[in-house]
Amino acid sequence: MPFSPDYVRIVLNENFEDAKALFLEPLMAIHYAHLVMLHDTGIVSTEDARAIRRALDGIDLEAVRKVPYDGTCEDLFFYLEHQVVASCGDAIAGRLHTARSRNDIDMTMYRMRLREFVMELFEATVQLRRALVDVASRHRHTVYPAHTHTQPAQPSTVAHYLLAAIEQLERDGERLKAAHASVNVNPLGACAITGTGFPIDRDRTSALLGFDGTTGNTYGSIATVDYLLEAAGASAVALVGVGRLVQDLLLWCTMEVGYLRLTDGFVQVSSIMPQKRNPVALEHARALASKAFAQAGAIPVAVHNTPFGDIVDTEDDLQPLVANMFKDAVRAVSLVAVALEGADFDVEKMRRRAGENWISVTELADTLARERGLPFKAGHTIAAQLVRVRQDQPDASLSDIVSQISEEVTGTAITYTEDELATLLSPEHFVNIRKTHGGPSPEVTGAALEASRDSLGRDAGWIASTKTRLLNAEAALKAATVAMG
Repeated sequence: MPFSPDYVRIVLNENFEDAKALFLEPLMAIHYAHLVMLHDTGIVSTEDARAIRRALDGIDLEAVRKVPYDGTCEDLFFYLEHQVVASCGDAIAGRLHTARSRNDIDMTMYRMRLREFVMELFEATVQLRRALVDVASRHRHTVYPAHTHTQPAQPSTVAHYLLAAIEQLERDGERLKAAHASVNVNPLGACAITGTGFPIDRDRTSALLGFDGTTGNTYGSIATVDYLLEAAGASAVALVGVGRLVQDLLLWCTMEVGYLRLTDGFVQVSSIMPQKRNPVALEHARALASKAFAQAGAIPVAVHNTPFGDIVDTEDDLQPLVANMFKDAVRAVSLVAVALEGADFDVEKMRRRAGENWISVTELADTLARERGLPFKAGHTIAAQLVRVRQDQPDASLSDIVSQISEEVTGTAITYTEDELATLLSPEHFVNIRKTHGGPSPEVTGAALEASRDSLGRDAGWIASTKTRLLNAEAALKAATVAMG
């Protein structure tokens, strides 16, 4: 019975086009790997395996990509099956589908493509980390006013700020690597949902397809979707972090703040206002990150409260959303990385702002407690009153004010020279003395940056080794198909 023209137009045609774009190569690899395993286990004879291999070899992938959907088959799987049948006949071609189902084929395809998506996003986060490490290394001594609750709070450095983002991205990387490990196991062999009575070798197909191993329970191999949710969740966390960073960077690019200036290649001008220099690259990054975050949130919504089994909600209509989410996420993260590589900071303006609004006065309270033995509360009171008095008496001597207030608060006048107070209240002193692990002191941030460089090296090694394993698996699969004679 032919499909309804409306069903073809609304569903099947769209799914066919999506499958060609996303899953043609993984599907062909699965055909070859399954065929090799069937031959090696003796389930399919050498003669039949060779005939099927010749049929698979004869499929023109470029021609398949261009073929329109005509409604004569349900999906891409059946379209390719018809081509194999046309080449070697139904009796032989039918042996390729021994001990498998579209269910486990689909789940295997999805995982093969998803591991690529996760890897691409992980590589983008590494690219951004490398850009931030390079920028931070140039600005270990660049002081600026850190904000809390959107107000100037305490002096810090650009390196200290960026290291916070770098460390967050490092944690994002760990989450993405964990997601990759959850994704990169092979469900092929679970068949419809209960496995098979044939003596298949699931480890063989796993190795040929570049998986780290096989899934366990065959029901869960088809029914579970947590591996996808884990990947989407790790991506969403990374996108939130990058989006918050971009929001700050855009604020820093405003004329009113003026800390950051992108290179000309990442700004656009106005069609009517000739003075405008719009940092639109970062705006595009923010929009892409927000779009990808929304798509990541739509994935669990699509599968929430669906039956725990084989169900279309996790399949054809969901997979393009997954692909688009990762595409936009990679674009967002990569764009931030390249936009920052040549960006400039206004070091003098940042330093000047770091010396305003008494944001270093906490150090006076700390010094009084650390060097003069006062309770911190008393030091805090002296520092607070210093600010109020100096605002009322802008020409008064800081030394005199501190001496007077300290006597009122503690009963003993505490004296500092004007030069001592100028140093004590300078943003550079504030930063340099904060050598707490994770603090803004240049020597501390220098050590942290070295650790981040080491982390980059390890992750670059992980990327290279993971890609090498996939390439080796591809080579092994080709060699195994040839070895059938």
